[in-house]
Amino acid sequence: MHRFHIPPGTANGAEVLLSPEESHHALRVLRLAPGDAVTLLDGAGIEARGSILTADKRAVRVGVRERIVHPPLPCAVTLVQALPKGRLMDSIVEKATELGAARIVPLLTEHTVSRPDQDHAANKLEKWRTTALEAVKQCGNPWLPRVEAPVSFAEFLRCKEAFDLALVASLHPGARSVRAVFAEFQAREKRRPASVAVWVGPEGDFTQGEIATLVGGGVQPITLGRLVLRCDTAAVTALALALNEAG
Repeated sequence: MHRFHIPPGTANGAEVLLSPEESHHALRVLRLAPGDAVTLLDGAGIEARGSILTADKRAVRVGVRERIVHPPLPCAVTLVQALPKGRLMDSIVEKATELGAARIVPLLTEHTVSRPDQDHAANKLEKWRTTALEAVKQCGNPWLPRVEAPVSFAEFLRCKEAFDLALVASLHPGARSVRAVFAEFQAREKRRPASVAVWVGPEGDFTQGEIATLVGGGVQPITLGRLVLRCDTAAVTALALALNEAG
């Protein structure tokens, strides 16, 4: 069934009018017609199922026959991803959305090569958010992750955000498995974590100083295996492992 995005709160009535962009995609790209079944996702946990009532050059009108309210995942996972070169961030945003990340924070670190200026950063942010939106429609994720503007390593730390668990993918000695870190939390707190931050470095990894700063602030180094992974592979692996352990 074809999926379309609608703004949060617009699936409450019996009918929904698709945006001009989504209407164009339904009519001109997918060649849908009245009577065709569609699914609407608002990115805030609501899935509405129905069929096209009318379709013209201006808009597509959908009749809603069923609404499903999806609860958030039991653990909100934030990916703090050092900005890689080229278009790798597009792929990371796409895969993180498919896996169920709640939030994606592009990070500027000492080894970050790509450092977009203000205008370029705004364009990239718009592209990443569009990528997340398309990924939601492709995989059926009812929750659209929050994709934030690039922020420096120091700026993010200054926010002093609190997470039940904070992990950093690390090649340095002393890194433990994701399972061991989660098991330790479960044994200590008698529950699973409700919020987790996963830090992933750029090409060349975090510097020794950055790792020391993170570890000194309570971030726990995790290993992703004995092989050296590309940053996009590391992001997908770390997220998958963390979300699996979080249940």
